[in-house]
Amino acid sequence: MKALVYTAPNEMALQERPRPELHAGEVVLRIEAAGICGSDMHAYHGHDPRRKPGLVLGHELAAIVAESATDAIKVGQRVTVNPLITCGVCQYCLQGRDNLCSNRGMVGMSRAGAFAQFMSVPGKSVIPVPADMKPVVAALTEPAATVLHALNLAMATMHRPLPEGRVLVIGGGAIGLLTAILLRAYGCKHVDLAETNALRRASAEKNAGCATIDPIATTPQQDYYDLVVDAVGAKATRNTALNSVRPGGTIMHIGLQDWSSEIDMRKLTLAEITLLGTYTYTMADMYATVNALHNGTFGDLSWVETRSLDDGVTAFTELDQGNIASGKVVLLPH
Repeated sequence: MKALVYTAPNEMALQERPRPELHAGEVVLRIEAAGICGSDMHAYHGHDPRRKPGLVLGHELAAIVAESATDAIKVGQRVTVNPLITCGVCQYCLQGRDNLCSNRGMVGMSRAGAFAQFMSVPGKSVIPVPADMKPVVAALTEPAATVLHALNLAMATMHRPLPEGRVLVIGGGAIGLLTAILLRAYGCKHVDLAETNALRRASAEKNAGCATIDPIATTPQQDYYDLVVDAVGAKATRNTALNSVRPGGTIMHIGLQDWSSEIDMRKLTLAEITLLGTYTYTMADMYATVNALHNGTFGDLSWVETRSLDDGVTAFTELDQGNIASGKVVLLPH
């Protein structure tokens, strides 16, 4: 089978790999669509020691079950996948907080991912999708679930309902754009999005209906926003988030471009700012997101760009160079 393989920092290669074998309790999937995530780009740049050269990346996917060794999943079923491989028995799994599983692995990290024509995965990680759901839409379940999980956490900390508030989203990639779209669907009328790439600012204005800011030219207003969502997670964006959030407000930190940096702990303390981290999603979030995507909560997703798997090397290069307007590129292996 064809597979797009991470071979060295800033290098991808299309290779022939053996089709995965079927093991007990698992399924083999025929991949229909697989999205390129920011964490895949992080690995591509050689910044993620957990993802080593020789690995097939990709954890955002839609597929058809080609083989099944579990009675619960039938051959021919259309599915997406929760890429977190969880143990099901630790205290977090038993609490329904399976995203924090003490023994978790991940598709496209600890096992081969979806940038290939076929992939295997435990049957318990498979989530059925409606038969009429387009593969490109189903492949966005993973990033959209990340957004849904993060906003639900953030809203629980806000002192007034979200529709009354002002929100700043930092970053116009897929997570930032999906966040802006979901905020509008949740009734938030004042959403600004800060993004340095002019192509992505134009996409956000068109597809999320929000105002945009070039943070290089204009600093977002100080002490102004009830909620700030940092979908980048760099030192500069963390400082922007803390500068722009109002006293008593909330910062939701999703992106993780830089693993550590200093922030203004004085303001965080004296202004009673709530700073939240978020990691992925629970299985319940994944099911909720499939329904939300299917009923149009995230819009028509016409801004998503598709490429063939054969064009995957070029897609990674163009994303690295900022030459793609879309916040999401989805590869089509077949």
